[in-house]
Amino acid sequence: MSQELLRIVDNIARDKNIDKESIFVDLEEAMVSAVRKHFAEPDGDIVVSIDRATGQVSAAKDNEQIDIRQLGRIPAQTAKQVMIQRIRADERDSIYAEFMQRKGQIISGTIVRYEGGTLIVSLGHSTEGFMPKGEQIMGQTHRPGERIRCLILDVKETSSQVKIILSRTHPDFIRRLFESEVPEIVEKIIEIRVLAREAGYRTKVAVTSYDDKVDPVGACVGVRGSRIKNIVEELGGEKIDIVRWNESSQVLVANALMPAKVSEIALCFELGRATVVVEEDQLSLAIGKHGQNVRLAARLTGWDIDILTPQEYNQGIEQLTSSVKTVEGADDIMVDKLIALGIITILDLADVGPEPLVNELKIDAEVAERLVEAAEKEAERIEAESKQKQAEKELAQQTNVTGYKQEED
Repeated sequence: MSQELLRIVDNIARDKNIDKESIFVDLEEAMVSAVRKHFAEPDGDIVVSIDRATGQVSAAKDNEQIDIRQLGRIPAQTAKQVMIQRIRADERDSIYAEFMQRKGQIISGTIVRYEGGTLIVSLGHSTEGFMPKGEQIMGQTHRPGERIRCLILDVKETSSQVKIILSRTHPDFIRRLFESEVPEIVEKIIEIRVLAREAGYRTKVAVTSYDDKVDPVGACVGVRGSRIKNIVEELGGEKIDIVRWNESSQVLVANALMPAKVSEIALCFELGRATVVVEEDQLSLAIGKHGQNVRLAARLTGWDIDILTPQEYNQGIEQLTSSVKTVEGADDIMVDKLIALGIITILDLADVGPEPLVNELKIDAEVAERLVEAAEKEAERIEAESKQKQAEKELAQQTNVTGYKQEED
């Protein structure tokens, strides 16, 4: 019996991943409950101890030895119920501690089923993870029995279970995949400085190298694209742009907009806005499908990015110049100063306001006020003109449709 008890403890510890000492303590407390039940003495001095080496059980009530095997069926049932409750609690604590330690890491599991859109994943040791619909990559479906890799996003402890929340859409999932494929990242030779992601569609990753001999982009791509290919396959074909990090915001914005080629960049620190000029043939590439490329570039760099063609850029400068020249005390040099500050259009000037003009460009306060007022008026005039043209266009279209119907009749 003693050796069998030790084997049972070993099996439970291994199967449930629970510390053996915790199981021995649980057994002792369960037996104490059984003795109390048998003698109906809730306040009696009862001690039960199990020899950890031999499995021998000794019990005493009020310092008198008792044979625990002669207590009967009902106390044994009590001991069993207490034991089950305590082992479940220990198992929850063990699972919680293990997965809290692994939070933010990638784990492999097996698809079990879908429950109302939530994906249930077996993580081993009778432990299941939950991947809500919002954490699943859009367009991907999984079958029961399929192996899957995901990020341990969060671990929550409830009264009945430990809930392990999994994700494949979180940006850190990409970060961990790169760590698993690119040893230089783990070795701190290369660092992922920032990344921006629209899960299932596209991710932009800015990387830097702390070793001049190591090309960060080349290392992440791998020989013949082997490293990036593995990551893209794991993500079901999601596009990944790896760009070189640069402390210069101008260079970083240009890199982030790749594969588009940038002609010119003007940064307005006051507005956090980067005005980027690209040739006509690069415009759709710079903006990307549904604006995805410029949107991710903005998130990657932290700049609000406006993309203009050379014609739009020149038109903005012309309107700005015309507006400035209407103000007494302003000249062409002032226009150059505004452009140097990243103010490219009258809308920029209206948004910035007079204060930066006084502080940064040392313009007289009254002149600065007049410049902004002139820009606001010009912006209102252009907006009204634009609305009128739009209204005339819509009216013309309606007239054409009506005329066409009359001809049919």
